[in-house]
Amino acid sequence: MILRKIWAVYAVLLFILSLAITVPILLIQTLVSSEAQGLRRNIRFLHHWYSPFYMLLCGIRVRTIGTEKIDPDAAYIIVANHSSSIDFIVNAIAFPGIFRFLAKVELMKIPVFGGVVRRMCVTVDRRDGASRMRSVAELRRQLAQGWSILIYPEGSRNTTGAPLARFYDGAFRIALEAGVPIFVQTITNIKSVSATASPLDLRPGVLQVAWDGPVLPEGKDVETLKNEVRALMLSRLNNV
Repeated sequence: MILRKIWAVYAVLLFILSLAITVPILLIQTLVSSEAQGLRRNIRFLHHWYSPFYMLLCGIRVRTIGTEKIDPDAAYIIVANHSSSIDFIVNAIAFPGIFRFLAKVELMKIPVFGGVVRRMCVTVDRRDGASRMRSVAELRRQLAQGWSILIYPEGSRNTTGAPLARFYDGAFRIALEAGVPIFVQTITNIKSVSATASPLDLRPGVLQVAWDGPVLPEGKDVETLKNEVRALMLSRLNNV
């Protein structure tokens, strides 16, 4: 346990330092590109250059199956299980294209990282009904523009001890209203690298990520979609 805490502290310090070095690169790309082009370039850089390099330095590899089902240029609702502090990095590496996260507004308060969240993600204050309504409208707009959006249906990190916490309706309602397919990303063995939800619990290893889908919303309701996605995730988690 002590060694995992030491490795986690190393990973946190590495993240802070590497992000501080990376932010000027993002700013330069923003200045030399149009707003839309700069955003896409920056997210691609973070997802497919920065994130794999960071994980390499952390001694963590990501192996992915099922990406052949995904059109990286199409718009999807992506849902993923969430039980560790490194999930968002794994999510980015495992998707063959680029996407925007639906992120909690509280993350914008974190120095440096908060600025990246504000620029790269769609944010929501779940305590504020008006903010939730604005976020839903913005998500529809982003999907219409061709962006894929990643949403954690559990809302926040799963600390229940069960394979999955309860699912919220939001991701499935948006998929229905926007008429876009859902792709399901399951990190099947996160506990081999991060045994608890604590950010100070990390060790090197190999993570396995599986994709299922597309789950099509046509002719279904929120509960049907939610149950279908949950069953897909559980089948992966229970067969590791």
